[in-house]
Amino acid sequence: MDPAVREQLLDRFRDYLDKADPALPQQQAGTPDLFTLLAELAALKNEVKIESRQVKTVLDEFRGVFDTLQQSNARLDGNLARQREQEAQVRQESERDLLMELLDLRDRIEAGRISMRRYQPGWLARRGSVTEFLESISEGQAMNLRRLDEILARRGVRPLEAVDRRFDPHTMHAVETARQPEHEDGWVIGEIRAGFFQHERLLRPAEVIVNKKDGKQ
Repeated sequence: MDPAVREQLLDRFRDYLDKADPALPQQQAGTPDLFTLLAELAALKNEVKIESRQVKTVLDEFRGVFDTLQQSNARLDGNLARQREQEAQVRQESERDLLMELLDLRDRIEAGRISMRRYQPGWLARRGSVTEFLESISEGQAMNLRRLDEILARRGVRPLEAVDRRFDPHTMHAVETARQPEHEDGWVIGEIRAGFFQHERLLRPAEVIVNKKDGKQ
C-alpha cells in the first residue's frame, strides 16, 4: 500500500476515535478493531499481489518449456519423416535394381523362345524329333515367362503398350525408323524391347520402331 494512502487512512481512523461517543459499549475481548482489519486487509492484498506475480512467473516459465517441447517435437517429426522418406527411397531403388534384372532375364528367355520358334532344322536332321525337342524347350521357356510375369505383377509391374500407338518420347525410345505409307507419321509399328511401368512410375522405356513418311527426315 502507498505510504501516503496508509497515513491518510490512519489519520481518518484517529479522527474517528477522537470523535467516538464514550457511551458506546466497550469492544468485546477478542474482536478485532477497525485498524487491525484494515491492516490485515492491506497485508492480504499485498500477499495476493505477490502470489499473482509468482503464478504469472510460473505460467511464463511453463509456457516457455511448452514452446520448447513443441519445437523439439516438430524437429523430431521432421527428422523422422525425412528418415522414413530416405528409407523408402533406398528400398525403392533396391527393388528397382532387382526388377530390372528380372526384366533382363525375361528378355533373354523371350529372345531364346522366339529363336527356337523360328529355327528350321536342316534336311539331314530328323525333323520330327528335332521339332518335338524344340517345342518342349519352347514350352518350358513359356512356363518360365509366365512365372516371371506373375512375380513382376505382384510387384505392380505391367507392360507398356507401345505398338500401334503414337510415339511418346516420355515413355519410348526410337531406335529404328521405317517408311510405311499406310501408317501415320510418328506411329509406332514395331517394338525392339518392351517397356514396363511399376504402378504409375516408368520402370523401363520401350525401344520401338517409328514410322516416317517418305520425304520426311
